[in-house]
Amino acid sequence: MYYIVYPLLYAVSLLPWRVIYFLSDLFYVLIYYVIGYRKKVVRDNLLIAFPEKAVAERLRIEKDFYHQLMDTFIEMIKLISISEKELNRRFICNYDLLNELYKTGQSVQLHGGHFFNWEFVNLAYGANIEYPFLGVYAPLSNPVFDRIIYNMRSRFKTILVSASDFKTKFRHFAKGIYALALAADQNPRRTQEAYWLHFMGKLTPFVPGPENGARQYNTAVVFATYYRIKRGYYGSELKLYTTTPLDLPNGKMTLDYRDFIEAEIRKRPSNYLWSHRRWKWNYDPAVHSENLLEKAG
Repeated sequence: MYYIVYPLLYAVSLLPWRVIYFLSDLFYVLIYYVIGYRKKVVRDNLLIAFPEKAVAERLRIEKDFYHQLMDTFIEMIKLISISEKELNRRFICNYDLLNELYKTGQSVQLHGGHFFNWEFVNLAYGANIEYPFLGVYAPLSNPVFDRIIYNMRSRFKTILVSASDFKTKFRHFAKGIYALALAADQNPRRTQEAYWLHFMGKLTPFVPGPENGARQYNTAVVFATYYRIKRGYYGSELKLYTTTPLDLPNGKMTLDYRDFIEAEIRKRPSNYLWSHRRWKWNYDPAVHSENLLEKAG
């Protein structure tokens, strides 16, 4: 089946960008108006994040979000065949920050968020930084599409490590120098071990792994954002957070990361993955109080 599906998708990837975005607009109408994919989740999330905004303004953010979501998925097909030259023409970033860190011999963790378009990020970082670039991924249940997506994401030197056996396989890379990309705004598997702090006004669990990993391996930490400049063109900004994570008190890195993500969301509200149920857990003082970084209220 792979040898049937892959050639078809590759052929689609060769279509001009204007045709690709025509298809995206068709999918937008289908997904948003006909299927209503996760529309309730999106609206609930936007109400939590922006209670002060008028209904019409949240609706505008909602529709802009779905347009970007559809663009992201259709652009994934285009990335199957995109050249490195074309990729770099459409994605700009201050890679020098990472390449200067590489000269110091210190590994680095990049703490990003669920911004658009993370697929461009995965390819572009791998192609342009000196570090071996590691990305954590969740294998798809469909083996055909899993193979296609895996091959697409690893085209330009990016090394993909499955989330299911990350702890085991990462030990090999930890012996050398690396850049590890983490979407640190994931929902934790165990809320009892998570940090609890306010995110867009509501108490939310944050995974402690990124902060713990930076301490364990004494890595530099860089906060990363990425966003659409215009359709088909993206920018990314890297900000050095620390080269001495062991000097920070527990929870400080996570609090500052939260502030960074919030500021980016408020700057570009439709640039965040609102279909992700970020606020699905409720704070329970009997269970979570030991890991509360801010007062409940």
